Amino acid sequence: MAFAAKHGLLVLTAASIMSTVLGSVHAFSVFLEPLEAQFGASRSAVSFTYSGALVCLTAAVLLGHRFYRRVSAASFMLFSAFLAASGGVLAGMAPNLTVIWLGYSVIFGTANGLGYGFGLQIAAQANPGNEGVAMGIVTAAYALGAVLSPALFAHLLIDGFDAAMIGLAAVLLGAGILSSLGMRRANSHFFVPEVHAGSGTLALQKLGFLWLAYFGGVMAGLMVIGHAAAIAGGGWLPPAIVATCNLVGSLFGGRLSDRLSAVQLLTGLPALTAFSLLGLMIASEPALAMACLVVAGFAYGGTIAAYPAYVAKRFGMEHSPHVYGKVFTAWGTAGLAGPWLAGLLYDASGSYFVAFLMAAFFAVLSILTLPRAFG
Repeated sequence: MAFAAKHGLLVLTAASIMSTVLGSVHAFSVFLEPLEAQFGASRSAVSFTYSGALVCLTAAVLLGHRFYRRVSAASFMLFSAFLAASGGVLAGMAPNLTVIWLGYSVIFGTANGLGYGFGLQIAAQANPGNEGVAMGIVTAAYALGAVLSPALFAHLLIDGFDAAMIGLAAVLLGAGILSSLGMRRANSHFFVPEVHAGSGTLALQKLGFLWLAYFGGVMAGLMVIGHAAAIAGGGWLPPAIVATCNLVGSLFGGRLSDRLSAVQLLTGLPALTAFSLLGLMIASEPALAMACLVVAGFAYGGTIAAYPAYVAKRFGMEHSPHVYGKVFTAWGTAGLAGPWLAGLLYDASGSYFVAFLMAAFFAVLSILTLPRAFG
């Protein structure tokens, strides 16, 4: 029993180390204005870099479970880190946005999804009975990366976008080595239990409602994260504050998912999101906008931690990687639509008002759909 507990903690720590660095993807808003200036590009074009990364991240989470068991956990983590670092280096050397999309959006985004999705599932698997807490911690570590990286990126941006990407690549390789060593010490392998048809298969009939509920719940959060620096007046501090709230929300979401019903928690979180968006629509001062971003960030963090935990509980750990991969495509769709659409609407109107209104609609849709998904 003591060995099992030590093994679980070591796996959780190793997964969290890698998750922390991968979470830097959500600090992308600090690159918006520098890349606009460097390439003379529109906000929607630059925002597509972030949206594309989230789409590739989603595809990796959807399909990654097919590869989790092929190699040891240590090898999988090291490969994910090396691939992500390669994408960062390519983006840093890019002469135009198209190459940045290839390096950052496609390669880094795909590696991000592989590392994050694997870490999430193996941490839960190594800590039976505490899956919600384990997933919440890995998700919070992902948010921690978005807390720490804006200041680092802002400092490196003094020497240009290329310096920021090279710095990211170096940190990725270091984290990958540490995570790999931890997984190796725990002798960790992804375990694929025998899958039985039954409650998990029958529950898939509600997958469409679950998808819509998750999509609506994360749409606003991804829009806010992708444009936080611009919404609250620029600089690296707003993305860092929003990411801190994501972290706190993730810890609460993971813990509360072991205590509250899905309907209770996942109705309250989008309600908070809708409230924050209404505030953003009327906010005339940066301080009020920042307060609303705080609420939206907290709600988003709780949402992304609670959904995988509830999926694992509802469908069973044997179904969880496959089912959550499908549900996670809602996050990827919101990741594509949210930041890019917000940038497009900003280019057309000069403000985020219509984007906030649209996101509030989807938050309400999540509330209305959720009882059909978990009822």
